[in-house]
Amino acid sequence: MEYMTIKEAAEKWNLSVRRVQSICNEGMIQGVIKFGHAWAIPKEAEKPVDKRIKTKKYIK
Repeated sequence: MEYMTIKEAAEKWNLSVRRVQSICNEGMIQGVIKFGHAWAIPKEAEKPVDKRIKTKKYIK
């Protein structure tokens, strides 16, 4: 299996590096592995769905 770095995933998915790190920490990507301080993301992994609130209405 081939892997890509956080930076490569950020460029591929048009996200910031920090956002990809958060997605990895939340476990939203299947098959992601952490080696020390670095993440290894499978090359065939798809961009996860963004679950942040976009309507500017907060759920109580």
